[in-house]
Amino acid sequence: MANDIAIHVDHLSKLYKLYDKPSDRLKESLGLTRKKCYREHYALTDVSFDIGKGETVGIIGTNGAGKSTILKIITGVLNPTSGEAVVDGRISALLELGAGFNMEYTGIENVYLNGTMMGFSEEEIDARLEDILSFADIGEFAYQPVKMYSSGMFVRLAFAVAINIDPEILIVDEALSVGDVFFQAKCYRKFEEFKQQGRTILFVSHDLGSITKYCDRAILLNQGRNIFEGSPKEAVDIYKKVLVHQYHPDEGGNDAGETACGPKEAGGQESSGDWKDSVVVNPQLIEYGEKAAEITDYAILDENGLITNTLMKGTEFSVKMKVTFHEEIKEPIYAFTIKNLQGIEITGTNTMYEKADVQGKKAGESQEITFTQMLNLQGGEYLISLGCTGYRNGEFTVYHRLYDVCSLTVISDRNTVGYYDMNSKVTLL
Repeated sequence: MANDIAIHVDHLSKLYKLYDKPSDRLKESLGLTRKKCYREHYALTDVSFDIGKGETVGIIGTNGAGKSTILKIITGVLNPTSGEAVVDGRISALLELGAGFNMEYTGIENVYLNGTMMGFSEEEIDARLEDILSFADIGEFAYQPVKMYSSGMFVRLAFAVAINIDPEILIVDEALSVGDVFFQAKCYRKFEEFKQQGRTILFVSHDLGSITKYCDRAILLNQGRNIFEGSPKEAVDIYKKVLVHQYHPDEGGNDAGETACGPKEAGGQESSGDWKDSVVVNPQLIEYGEKAAEITDYAILDENGLITNTLMKGTEFSVKMKVTFHEEIKEPIYAFTIKNLQGIEITGTNTMYEKADVQGKKAGESQEITFTQMLNLQGGEYLISLGCTGYRNGEFTVYHRLYDVCSLTVISDRNTVGYYDMNSKVTLL
């Protein structure tokens, strides 16, 4: 392995045997049957990559893509079925919340326990204890059994131990997702400090904004295979196609999905099926209304007209829906809103507010409606709701509403205060 390589992963595969019944596992272990009693599942298949010393690399992919498995193999928690992972440098890993912690021990006692497991003497841990407790910032709880901790306090202490023992390589698996925003900011400042010191960081995250902002490179895993390795932005673009099943494995990395599936443009000539088939739809959406007019299709489109649930902040995007009329309606009103995960309506509009020239429709007709705007929301997770309403004999009538019909992930490498970015321009004289 070259001197400038911190982690070398060479044709790594991991096979799991899946048994339908515990008795099948027992029969095989005792040699009582020659029949194969299991199904083979490859969590990883022939994965290879190198991570240079001083690089910050993110691994992204859907649930079950093999992200955590590969980190466990790199750190020695799991053995590969074939291939190898070679590491050059002292590793500090935070793979699972509280892994290696004794729930009956106090926070202080667990610091010493984990430090000893990492190969430090008591004197070396003494020298680092103040920095660890200061970073964790859990106050007097450091002297209480960790079984009393909230998940936030737990991850604070675990991360503080992992990051303050001077590792040459830091490996983190989604641990920051349970910390509050201030703790996450502190951790990412530490990442920047590590990068400046020439240390290596490898982390798995579903926070695509953090991947884009902090990583030098990103690796995209899909169904246990490394399908792309390169710039974070390109990795995120392909990941968006994977999420809506527009990625085709026969296609090359940067072009994956467009040719194989036909450009998934809502209403395009080459598109087939419903738009919503390419959107991650909420299986527990709430709908109501008398359905004299019915929302039969919908999609979120990025600046290139591709259907996706993941958008980049600062780009143009569209919300599109199709309404089918079962009765004649003279003045329909079409609307969409965006809510945060707490259910607060952040923004939205409708064709009446926008003074759009909406024509009435007869039974059997349909209408396609597209709302196009710039995306100035802060990075994060949101929910889209759609509606078709109107006035019948002077009374407000809900024809069809779909609440929280699909999710919207906004990726940002620069967030400001609040929900919206005012795109302020700063002048210094």
